Amino acid sequence: MNSVYNVIIRPIVSERSFDLMEQGKYTFEVAKNAPKEEIAAAVEKLFNVHVVKVNTMNVSGKKKRVRYQNPGTTRSWKKAVVTLAAGETIEIFGSQQAAE
Repeated sequence: MNSVYNVIIRPIVSERSFDLMEQGKYTFEVAKNAPKEEIAAAVEKLFNVHVVKVNTMNVSGKKKRVRYQNPGTTRSWKKAVVTLAAGETIEIFGSQQAAE
């Protein structure tokens, strides 16, 4: 991978991801071919934090109907749950938590 922006695609914003933030775990959509070491390095460089652990999972696409009855699927993607060192947060998410 060339850039950290090619590894980390977007943060995942859901109720479950907000619950995990209280434990110091942050969820991102990442490139399908990115290994855990690259994901950890990208998060450390982007957000200036220390990564303790990275868990990844491949999310398969769901079956959907397109137009009338034509079968199709949504895209498959890779999710990473990144655990930060104790006491560290990512400010982008911290400002959203304060608004609730």
